Amino acid sequence: QVQLVESGGGLVQPGGSLTVSCEVSGLKLRYYAIGWFRQAPGKGREGISCISYDYGTTDYLDSVKGRFTISRDNAKSTVSLQMNSLKPDDTAVYYCALPLPLERCPPVFSDLFSKWGQGTQVTVSS
Repeated sequence: QVQLVESGGGLVQPGGSLTVSCEVSGLKLRYYAIGWFRQAPGKGREGISCISYDYGTTDYLDSVKGRFTISRDNAKSTVSLQMNSLKPDDTAVYYCALPLPLERCPPVFSDLFSKWGQGTQVTVSS
């Protein structure tokens, strides 16, 4: 059974940095694309970024370009999201998800992302 478990969320001050991670079990992550998403209170889910099996990346959210970086470690079966220069508007639950069975990222955030983790809360506040 495929499982995704996010970790690393927490409280951070505006302008600070945080890295959230997602560990995947139940499949060989190196063959698949995987992405990061978020959902703020009262808002819909937003696609942030995706990384393909060959380490190519696809960005979905203009507001985080230049601040957020996605990466993967296939040996550890993990994908991470490094977040810098955090703003209060970045406060959300952050999720990872797989667009099974795709090896490359979809060009846009869509229902192709079918397998989700439970999320980790990131709060940006002073």
